[in-house]
Amino acid sequence: MSTTPPGPAPGLAEYRPELGAHVLLSDALLQGAATVHLIKDTAVGDSFKVGPKEHFLIARMDGSRTLAEIGEEYAQEYGRRLDGARWQQILRMLGTRGLLAGAPAPAPASASASAPEVPAEPERGLLRGSIRLVADADATTDRLHRAAGFLLAPGWMVPLLALVLAMEVLVAVRIGELLDVTKELFTNPVLLVGAATLLWFSTALHELAHGVVARHHGGTVAEIGLRWRLPVIIMYCTVDNYLYLGTRWQRIQTAVAGAVMNLLFLLPFCALWLFAPLDPATHDALGALLLLGSVQALAMLVPFPPLDGYRIASQLCGATELAASTLAYLRLAARRDPAAADYPGPARAAYRAYGLGAVLALAAIAAAVVAAARHLITT
Repeated sequence: MSTTPPGPAPGLAEYRPELGAHVLLSDALLQGAATVHLIKDTAVGDSFKVGPKEHFLIARMDGSRTLAEIGEEYAQEYGRRLDGARWQQILRMLGTRGLLAGAPAPAPASASASAPEVPAEPERGLLRGSIRLVADADATTDRLHRAAGFLLAPGWMVPLLALVLAMEVLVAVRIGELLDVTKELFTNPVLLVGAATLLWFSTALHELAHGVVARHHGGTVAEIGLRWRLPVIIMYCTVDNYLYLGTRWQRIQTAVAGAVMNLLFLLPFCALWLFAPLDPATHDALGALLLLGSVQALAMLVPFPPLDGYRIASQLCGATELAASTLAYLRLAARRDPAAADYPGPARAAYRAYGLGAVLALAAIAAAVVAAARHLITT
């Protein structure tokens, strides 16, 4: 039996620990049957996971509370006090990682220590890699936000979203006509190259939209560049602290921003298609652009990794590693394994909901592909 008295050692009881300004804490996230919090050191880019009890303590280390006061709050919450050895272990861990104010920064840990869903440093090379387009991605995004951030105000965004919804209803109503002109587009190399160029530009705006909305909510952008897997070249914009944005709604807004930007990009072309006096070939090419652009945007909302829809689903479920956790739980449940009952109620509900949503999404995609193929074959 331990003889260590409860509470911090007398010499530490009045110590007021304070996390460095470079430390970020996430909300509670489901991971398998557990609940975890992510902690990130933005100074070196490392992140790791802790449980709810550790997070309870660390989140209160703001320099205003003594260890004795934090320990008292912990005792009231969990019904027990931490002994001096446990306090020493926690402070040593935080100090070693350089997370306390005034502590020296540690060397970056290996990639295996990183938290889930944190983008790895892109590969760079000739045939497969990436290149940065700007020296200071965060400053560039800040300038873009100052120029276009006013569009995020409800007075602008609500009418724009209404126009997007009306456009998508129109696309759905005239889907047969748009499928026919899209088929014809692939027989005209000049117009096809033009449409492909516009769609590529739309993907670039998609990536920048993620960064601008994240910046609007206090996020930072680590890198803007081009990534290639020849012959495909795409633009990317890495939001450095996506999982640490202030609220779940802000994270969902950041994730959905790309698809919304794709659809907003189509609005002027939709207006030209409807109202401008164009020659038949150009008119039909614009119709094909509307269909292809709409498919491009909606495809990004499919809830499978690594698409934006998966990030949205993860936030709605309040989970990290959602797909893997769902598969693990559903396998246990299908085998009637008693371990499935060990999952807390919110986790079971989240994984069942995501599993059902994934099946419905696959069914909807298959039905759309079959319907489109049938229409193209019969016309």
